[in-house]
Amino acid sequence: MRRSASAISLFFLLLGMSFAALAANHTVTVGGSGLIFTPASLTITAGDTVTFTNAGGFHNVVADNGSFRCADNCTATGGNANSSAWSSVVTYNAAGTFGYYCEIHGGPGAGMHGSITVQAAAPPPTGPTIGGYLSGNWYNPAQSGSGFQLEVTSNFGQMLAVWFVYKPDGSGQQWIFAQGTYDSTSSTVTLPALLIQNGKFPFPLSNYVASDIQKTSWGTVTFTFSDCNTGVASWDSTLPGYGSGSVPITRLTQIAGTVCP
Repeated sequence: MRRSASAISLFFLLLGMSFAALAANHTVTVGGSGLIFTPASLTITAGDTVTFTNAGGFHNVVADNGSFRCADNCTATGGNANSSAWSSVVTYNAAGTFGYYCEIHGGPGAGMHGSITVQAAAPPPTGPTIGGYLSGNWYNPAQSGSGFQLEVTSNFGQMLAVWFVYKPDGSGQQWIFAQGTYDSTSSTVTLPALLIQNGKFPFPLSNYVASDIQKTSWGTVTFTFSDCNTGVASWDSTLPGYGSGSVPITRLTQIAGTVCP
């Protein structure tokens, strides 16, 4: 199973940008334009931090549940309200809703008060995370003669998949190309797919005319890996005859020099 350099170039024209989800920092402004926190409510993910920054006024920030008392820092004395341009960072590790207030101008649930809603972090993947070590050829041993060539790249977080398969009516071979971004913290990826048709064998050279090629949106292909050698390929096509379904896949080849973690 092979693909041409021109095919790769074609699909890298579709590149998009994405970034793996990491712990994030959020900012809450204290005072400045009044006896308020801005924003007064905020939704974050467990493990994220919130930086409280005093923009003006005699303030501090105190948790409704007493878990922190902060101003220029969160020590017993540093948590005293003051009018300096202080900044303190609080990490929220548990899911839930947590209120806070300025003890000079408010109290739990009242006055100069705000809240943080912490959503539980996504559970860790049950299989290997998506990475270059999954690149290679994969197939369903019960259906030899068709399969997938996967390439997990470092180019803008892109993954490329070529499905070497057949037309629904059995009239010939067909290649389905899928490409999109992947999450390096996940063991599953869903890629938008295109059906490429009407090209001709490039000999003589005049036989191949790029403008003859027809690209049609085909649907999506999803890969879920249970370990570095087994997984499931699922598809959901918007074109007649292909439908939706899934097949188990097994690694057939591995790129030299790659090692499964």
